Amino acid sequence: MANIFSAATLRRILALVLVAALSACASGSGALKPAELAANPALLGVRTVWTSKIAPVDFPLQALVVGSSVALADADGAVLSLDARNGAVLWRTQVGAPIAAGVGSDGRFSAVVTRANELVVLEAGQVLWRAALTSQVFTAPLVAGERVFVLGADRSVAAFDAKSGRKLWQQQRPGEALVLRQAGILTAVGNTLVAGLSGRLVGMNSLNGNALWDVALAAPRGTNDIERLVDLVGGFSRQGNELCVRAFQTAVGCVDALRGTVSWKRPASGAVGVQADDLQLYGVESDSRVLAWKRASGEPVWTSDRLLYRKLSAPLVLGRSVVLGDATGLLHFLSRADGTPLTRLTTDGSAIEVTPVVVAGTLVVVTRNGGVYGFQPE
Repeated sequence: MANIFSAATLRRILALVLVAALSACASGSGALKPAELAANPALLGVRTVWTSKIAPVDFPLQALVVGSSVALADADGAVLSLDARNGAVLWRTQVGAPIAAGVGSDGRFSAVVTRANELVVLEAGQVLWRAALTSQVFTAPLVAGERVFVLGADRSVAAFDAKSGRKLWQQQRPGEALVLRQAGILTAVGNTLVAGLSGRLVGMNSLNGNALWDVALAAPRGTNDIERLVDLVGGFSRQGNELCVRAFQTAVGCVDALRGTVSWKRPASGAVGVQADDLQLYGVESDSRVLAWKRASGEPVWTSDRLLYRKLSAPLVLGRSVVLGDATGLLHFLSRADGTPLTRLTTDGSAIEVTPVVVAGTLVVVTRNGGVYGFQPE
């Protein structure tokens, strides 16, 4: 009997399986016992002000802040907008297929990608148009300037007219054998579209996709496909024209997106994104150590190992805290000054993998089981 799959197809299937496993391992080793937690210091007063429920989230959801609302999606194909002040559903739409990436929005148009590789764009909570894509997508579309930009797992970047769905352009780079099955980097700095392509951050003309600058944060190493895997992971910090990002298991660094130059980079071995304030950059290593670096130079400031092997989310800077979720549904508030614990909150007991966001003074947290929580200071 003839083979059902070609060698290339089999290799791609194996690649996705391997990288999915690699990403899971990078978030923390299940063979290592999570650090025991001390009593909750309760040095901050934070209360739950509302809760909501969506279907489970088993894809790289990016919760998106739009004014005083937050846009979310779930694995069952629902896309919705919640008022962050009280948790009220502003609109909810079913796109008819499980979702692979989302949500992108500019406040008028919202966009997600389904597992059938279909880009779905909504306006006022209603499906406006759909377009077939040429590859899988794990990064939320970017909606800006009445265009929808999509970063494919095959290292392609495409632009669509947000009103009509007409494809405006597509640029393709050579694809690696392996890609991370998690969100990458796609954003805009002024009129420049910035995308993470392999271990490089690339600035592109948003009108035609032509490269304006191209800088390396990481380079392939090793002798096999897994060892040579490089990628920039979703979750970045922007201050003015500077973007600070993480290269998977390799480095953290900051790039001047106006000049297209690397300000600094430093070895680091994490798998989730970073966030910063004016002075410091914060990140989580694969063993769940939490680190702070000087934003201007990359010099280390402090390291906390109190949450080792708890499989932490990417960090959120909030007030005097760095906020992180863990695999047991706990929300940890650490001091920005030195990483000491300030308080701890509980959710529904399932992993907090979606990076928390702040909307209209409310901390919004989404769990893997679909719990949505709004927290505010007491």
